[in-house]
Amino acid sequence: MLSKEVIIIGSGAFGLSTAYHLLKTGRYRVTVLERAPAGLAVDAASTDINKIVRSDYSDMFYARLAKEAIEEWRKPEWKGTYHECGVIVLGDDSATGSYSNASLENCETLGSRIERLKDLSAITGVFPSGISTGNIPATNVYINRDGGWAAASEAVAVVADKVRELGGSIISGAKVKTLHEDASGKVDGVILVSGQAMLADLVIAAAGSWTPSLLPGYGAAERMVATGQSVATIQLTAEEAELYRNVPVVLDFASGWYGFPPNKDNIMKCAIHHAGYTNPQESALPGAAPVSTPRTVVDGGIEGKAITRTMIKELRQQVKAMYPDLGKKPLNSTRMCWYTDTPDSDWIFDFHPDHSKLLFATGGSGHAFKFLPTLGRFALGRIEGTLDEETAERFAWAKAAGKLDMSRIHQETKILVVEELADPTGLSGC
Repeated sequence: MLSKEVIIIGSGAFGLSTAYHLLKTGRYRVTVLERAPAGLAVDAASTDINKIVRSDYSDMFYARLAKEAIEEWRKPEWKGTYHECGVIVLGDDSATGSYSNASLENCETLGSRIERLKDLSAITGVFPSGISTGNIPATNVYINRDGGWAAASEAVAVVADKVRELGGSIISGAKVKTLHEDASGKVDGVILVSGQAMLADLVIAAAGSWTPSLLPGYGAAERMVATGQSVATIQLTAEEAELYRNVPVVLDFASGWYGFPPNKDNIMKCAIHHAGYTNPQESALPGAAPVSTPRTVVDGGIEGKAITRTMIKELRQQVKAMYPDLGKKPLNSTRMCWYTDTPDSDWIFDFHPDHSKLLFATGGSGHAFKFLPTLGRFALGRIEGTLDEETAERFAWAKAAGKLDMSRIHQETKILVVEELADPTGLSGC
């Protein structure tokens, strides 16, 4: 018997994976609310041409979970959205670069198909013949064959179809204004911008980087922050795409730069994983401090795709350093991808301490998409009290100051200045 009416705010990776895992039990009726006027979350971090799928973590907790997720990605139900081309991991002796050494040890412990690359000849040997690579420093370098990339938007669509097939409802154009509270002041639903109130036995806040600005009165802005990450693409010719089609994903922990093989449309994406930019805006909570809020195409049109000229220059330099023959090609597009960062980059799957009907499923911190097949099971586990002690502690709402995110250590966010953004419609000269 279906016992709980559940409303999930957000149709990104966290929201849809959670909906899927709840519906699979047969014990929940699920409605997913999406602010985008049509379809799924067009500006979510998960709506992208591709995302890295890797088990390369310096933290064994996530390395083990990622290994399990990769096993799921390989199953036919994901309809070929996962491409196992391998991930080459670069590092150096810096604080972030040394991350690769710890991740190497963890992957070897887990039995991943690892090959240490001890010199430039070994490094260039993992790339197809005919590709020119830069002078890559051979420090803490290896390739993990058990990894690659997922066609992100296509994979999200697969999950959405699963949700609908299991009887779940996904409502577009349902923009949440705030949460509804009962006479005792406890959350029991949501209020839409239209004024409509929707009540439920459980509300799951899975609004990604909009969570802090959407729910400032519930402590979200103190627990997480929205940061913008710079992404760019290059359009390859058919001949170029054929040459680069089978390169591994490249992940350079020293610089934060990462790049993909071209997708089916011959587009090669690259980005830089760093502390990112914040976009402080007036809080919906009177008297509260400004809250970093995503600046995207849904609210800002094409301008929402803009990144800073500084980041364009850095991305261009990194492309040229890795693939010299592509260094002079113009950029095809840019995008600011918004993370939901927590202080230690641990996700949040937990109830609000003062509201037993409000669960947070968020805090992806730039590394959650690869877990799309399994993310929702952590929300289910929290709801039903089946998480093991370590997992429950890692994903708790209230946590003591703990570990640091070693992939972005010693980095600080910058405030996004609109005047520093490059025109996303005039990239031919970039």
